[in-house]
Amino acid sequence: MTLNDILKESWLSISGNKVRSFLTVLGIIIGVMAVVIMVAVGETVQYEITDQFSSLGTNTVVIRAGAAQVGGVRSGNRQTLTIDDAEVIAKLPDVAAVSPVQSSGAQVVYGNKNWSTSMMGVYPDYTTVQNIDIEYGAFFDQSAVRNASTYAVIGPKTASELGMDVNPVGEVIRVQNVPFVVIGVSKERGDSAMGSQDDMVIIPITTLKKRLQGSRFPNAVSMIALKLYQDADNSVVIDQISALLRDRHKLKAGDEDDFQVMDMKQIMETMTTVTGYLKLLLIAIAAVSLLVGAIGIMNMMLVSVAERTREIGIRKAIGARERHIIIQFLAESIMISFIGSMIGLVLGVGLSQGVGRFILGYSVPFSLWPVVLSITVAVVVGLASGVMPAIKAAKLNPIDSLRYE
Repeated sequence: MTLNDILKESWLSISGNKVRSFLTVLGIIIGVMAVVIMVAVGETVQYEITDQFSSLGTNTVVIRAGAAQVGGVRSGNRQTLTIDDAEVIAKLPDVAAVSPVQSSGAQVVYGNKNWSTSMMGVYPDYTTVQNIDIEYGAFFDQSAVRNASTYAVIGPKTASELGMDVNPVGEVIRVQNVPFVVIGVSKERGDSAMGSQDDMVIIPITTLKKRLQGSRFPNAVSMIALKLYQDADNSVVIDQISALLRDRHKLKAGDEDDFQVMDMKQIMETMTTVTGYLKLLLIAIAAVSLLVGAIGIMNMMLVSVAERTREIGIRKAIGARERHIIIQFLAESIMISFIGSMIGLVLGVGLSQGVGRFILGYSVPFSLWPVVLSITVAVVVGLASGVMPAIKAAKLNPIDSLRYE
């Protein structure tokens, strides 16, 4: 028999019992579709996390103030980092830019509208650390920090929520009855690992500390953000920073750090590993559907062998060999699996792309994984589920088969 003959014979056998064949194919469709969707979900999560961290850059380091320890009891309100710490860290050779950061919630008023957003007190280098580009106007300079000027740079979402013009530079907003002149609007960026860059008000850190917060510790900050040069070794610089801060904070050898150093490169690598395991777990869960589909094919082929016992006996009586019988049943099994796999692939890709892009608003990456997986499933599942029924059919005694009713 030629390949064309085998395929025609397989199709006639499959189409001879449409309901049973459809239900069997449906099992493979659901299995492949589930795997494809789970792969898409895993890759989308991995892509979104990587994209958020990469927007900051892998050479970004964040130092957060830790709670001070007094007699083994943590005092949660004391901030252990200072502006002076940031200025000393800036002198390290591998540090490209540093900014102390103090954040707080703020109710911003413009005209008869108000909006609740976050306020960041920073240095001008914050634009370099956070990769912030200015759409309109400009960012404040170091003289504004020295003079505690009431200048503000706002995000595009903040401007939109306040009902401001497209270019609101020169407009005046109020925070806690303190007027601020808008000197710049940042470009739209979306969310990052450090939070939304589109909905915030950025002002000089001295202005925030002196005019808005009135803190008893005007030098204290909650965070120091810095960017390293591209060729810097993150782990070496982090060790230098830790040693420097421990020395400045007069911590003894047995004392715990009163700060936390977070390396974005290490965090991104850890998150990539975690999402990779998550993707494998999702695929493993979806693979259960494929196993059920394979069992369905095997069950159908075993029933087909029982129903076609006389046909097998006639074929063997007129000269068909065992390998011809095996090839025929394997071809039917692979055809069922192939049809189900291709339909499942199309539905899986279509649903994941459609739901992700048009309903959830996520960019769903497309890879060759689902295509390779579907073709592999079509062959492997078809062979695995068809080999036992095929061998059983081939081993039937032609005399007994001809007597079968």
